[in-house]
Amino acid sequence: MTTRRIGFWLGLAGFILTLLVPPPGSMPDAAWPAAGLVWWMAVWWMTEALPLYATAILPFIVLPLVGVADANKTASAYYSPIMFLFIAGAFLALAIERTGLHRRLALFIMGLAGAKPWQLLLGVMMATALLSSVISNTSTALIMMPMALAMLAAGGVKEGETEGIAGALPMGIAFAASIGGLGTLIGTPTNAIAVGLIDKALGVKITFLEWSIYGMPIVLIAVPLAAFIIARVQNLRHDTFDPAAARAAIAQATIWSTPERRLLPVFVLAMGAWIAQPWLEGLFPKGGLTDGTIAAIAGLVLFVLPDGTGRPMLLWREANRAPWDVVLMFGGGLALAMGMTESGLAAWMGEMLLPLKSVPLPVVALALVAFVILITEFASNIATASGIMPVVAALVVALGGDPILLALPAAIASTWGFMLPAGTGPNAIAWGTGHVALGRVVKAGLALDLAGVFLIVGVVWMVHAVV
Repeated sequence: MTTRRIGFWLGLAGFILTLLVPPPGSMPDAAWPAAGLVWWMAVWWMTEALPLYATAILPFIVLPLVGVADANKTASAYYSPIMFLFIAGAFLALAIERTGLHRRLALFIMGLAGAKPWQLLLGVMMATALLSSVISNTSTALIMMPMALAMLAAGGVKEGETEGIAGALPMGIAFAASIGGLGTLIGTPTNAIAVGLIDKALGVKITFLEWSIYGMPIVLIAVPLAAFIIARVQNLRHDTFDPAAARAAIAQATIWSTPERRLLPVFVLAMGAWIAQPWLEGLFPKGGLTDGTIAAIAGLVLFVLPDGTGRPMLLWREANRAPWDVVLMFGGGLALAMGMTESGLAAWMGEMLLPLKSVPLPVVALALVAFVILITEFASNIATASGIMPVVAALVVALGGDPILLALPAAIASTWGFMLPAGTGPNAIAWGTGHVALGRVVKAGLALDLAGVFLIVGVVWMVHAVV
């Protein structure tokens, strides 16, 4: 029997059990089937018994039937204003890809790389992380990997070779794509989902700027750290690869196209408005100007602004490539969080977690981040964030600590999985090149996972102390 088939029946059986057996101890009656729903969705998400986005429909079916919330209230829980940030951010990323602006940005950074293999690795990883902060992790890996393969071929690397720079470059792109996505709210859907759940469960709003204040320092530290780990694992010190020939393989004309020139101001203005949002919102009615509003304006402009070739910057058939399935997944996580709160399950879990008050909060944070990283190695990042954040919210309420010090590290940790080739989209793309050896990616990924536990908690806590 396959893992998916086992997960299918195990998840369903756990929910049915809550309908047949009385709730344990002091748990409210309504909280017991809600706990069953959490189990059901978590198992299906982790084993991918059904497509992740199909599983997200379960709260709309289950919560009204067990009396936790009616259909109208459940349906409304699927919506969050942060969705507009995610969707319009995807529109902007698609326009960047269509015009080729992403390639120019990447090649500019790569051109700054030094003359040694490890310097080339770091330059390519920095370019990848920069792109991944505004384009999805998987899309960034898809854009950068062909460039890496062209550089390897130009430097004399043979097909299937895994030693030295041959394995380091694809692995570095995969790792940097995941790390770079942590830099901004639009870097990966997981960020927006986590922020939406934190807002829903704790009433704490994290803006684009606030996320970047915490996320960017992690990116700036983690990319060189990952490059160092990969260089050691791949033994780049003794590599004879010629970066000069590699740079020649990525040469590009210096003349900017008209679409590129017209899109760049839209991108710059959107980023500037997101950064300035806390100061600009006072000029409008309360709640009038949000990160989602700015994203929606930028997204709408793309359909109006001519690109100089007789068409708008973005057509709907191009925009329709936005990940609508992830939007449904996002909504399912929000609805599940609502069900946990309405049923009393979140409050009950908080009471059960009260003994942790005697444990120092930094220790709790480290253990929590380590647990989330472990889960995300075996489940998708989105599923991990959707399933774990409501539990984290209950923990925060129980301990009475600052939500940022626990919830934000957990949110970041849900994207921090590097060990397994199939663990993330970028890792799978790197594995598909034939240049990555399984033993080395596991070794490098494990080292980065362990370092990430202390890096994530340390940076978030230090930045929070300063801010």
